[in-house]
Amino acid sequence: MSSPRKRTRSESRVSSTASSTSSRPSVVKAPSPSSLAPTMARRVLMSNVQAAPLSFEPLACEERDSIDYSVRITKEMAEAGTTPRRVRVYADGIYDLFHQGHARQLLQAKNVFPNCEVYLLVGCCNDQMTHSHKGKTVMDDSERYEALRHCRYVDEVVVDAPWTLDMEFLELHKIDFVAHDEAPYTLGSSAADVYAFVKERGMFMPTERTEGVSTSDIVARIVRDYDTYVRRNLSRGYSRQDLNLSYLSGQKYAWQNKAEEVRTEVQHKVEEVHDTIVRWEEQSKEMIISFLHMFYTPGTTQERMLQQKKDDENGDKEEGAE
Repeated sequence: MSSPRKRTRSESRVSSTASSTSSRPSVVKAPSPSSLAPTMARRVLMSNVQAAPLSFEPLACEERDSIDYSVRITKEMAEAGTTPRRVRVYADGIYDLFHQGHARQLLQAKNVFPNCEVYLLVGCCNDQMTHSHKGKTVMDDSERYEALRHCRYVDEVVVDAPWTLDMEFLELHKIDFVAHDEAPYTLGSSAADVYAFVKERGMFMPTERTEGVSTSDIVARIVRDYDTYVRRNLSRGYSRQDLNLSYLSGQKYAWQNKAEEVRTEVQHKVEEVHDTIVRWEEQSKEMIISFLHMFYTPGTTQERMLQQKKDDENGDKEEGAE
C-alpha cells in the first residue's frame, strides 16, 4: 500500500497536528478577498506604472536600506495604524503558471493591515531548490519572477527564496510579518511545519486559499486533453520536434488535423448549399405571388359572374342599336 501523499501548497487539508495552540500568540487573519470591496478611499496606487523590482536591484536595496529594523512593529501597532514606518509583509511560494489563486493570496497579504502602508515582498524559490523539493515546474525561475513582478499587489520579488525561513533571512530582508495559509506545510521538509518558526514568534498572518484552482489542476487539464492541445499547436506551426513527438505520432496528428480540415470544409459547403436553397425558395415564393397578382380580380366569384353577364348584355344592346 502506498503511503499517503503529503499536502502541497495548492491543496487544503485539515491539520492532524495534535500539538496544543494555547502557547502560541494570538492569530489575526488576513481579510477575506470578498471583504475587500473597492472604494474610492482604497483606490490609492491600486495599479503601478512599473514592474516590481527584484530583491538585488537598486530600487529594492534603497527601500531596504531606508528601513530602521531596530523599530519593531507589533500586530497591535499595525492594526491600529500607528506604525512609524512601512510594514514589511513577506509571502512566498513557487508561483508556477501564475493564476488567480496566487493573485488572491497576494491581495490578502497586501491588505493584511488596512490601516497602515504595507510593503509586500514575495519570495520565489529558484529551479534547483524547487525541483529537488517539489518537482519539475512548467515555467523556469526567471519566468516565475517576471510573472510576479507584474502583479500589481507586489512591491518587491525576493529571488532565490529559501524553503524554510530562519531569523537570518528575516533580518536580511527586514521582514515584519509572514503571510501564508494557516494549515501546516510539510512538503519537502522533515519539519512538522516550515512556518512554525514565525508562528511561534507571533509574526505569522494567515491567508485563505482559493478553492478550485491550483497549478496542479491546470496541468491536469492539459494532460487530460493532451491530444487536443498537441493538434492545436501543430496546426499553429509548431513542429513535431518542438512537441517531442515521434515521426509516427507526428504523422498521426497531421492526418487528424487534415481530416478535421476536410470535415470543416464539407460542413461549410453543406451550410452554403442549404442557404442557397432557402434563398431560392424565398425567391420562388415571391415570383408565384407576383404572378397570381397579375391575374387576380377583386371580389367574389358570384360578383365576377354577375359583372360578366351585365357586360355581355350591354354589348348585345349596343349591337342591336346599330
